[in-house]
Amino acid sequence: MPVVSTGQPSESPPPVASPQHGAGSRPSPPREHTDARRIVGRLGEDLAAEHLTRLGFTTLARNVRTRFGEIDLIVFDGRVLAFVEVKTRRAGFGGQAIRPEQEPLPWLRPRQRARLRRLARAWLSDERHERPRARTIRFDAVGVIVDERGRLLRLDHVEAAW
Repeated sequence: MPVVSTGQPSESPPPVASPQHGAGSRPSPPREHTDARRIVGRLGEDLAAEHLTRLGFTTLARNVRTRFGEIDLIVFDGRVLAFVEVKTRRAGFGGQAIRPEQEPLPWLRPRQRARLRRLARAWLSDERHERPRARTIRFDAVGVIVDERGRLLRLDHVEAAW
């Protein structure tokens, strides 16, 4: 699996379950926290799209919603159609390094991978848009780390991640 990286390999993420919320569930974040997360997520998607454009891809769609959820990016380079999941994290303040449990790519768990496959299948079967003729269909993952000002610190691109 080819990897394009501008930084260090990632470590395993922390467990998701917590005693008060049960396995796989999380408390709802405050509204202002959610808005900040959306802003950081959008920035990561912008940076990932720019990276993929530099690699020769054209963005066909962004934030595509289906009944199964949302696809971050759908890109095509004339041969490869890639469905891209982007995970973005903000590094600590004052230039602190990101902690191993904050690494973005290990958060792409099997359930999310299966969901992205369902999303891609739904998008490909939708007759309302033109689908490119691709030799290869793949699923890429892009991990983005930005500093507190939104400047790119690291971008890891895993081609054919699953």
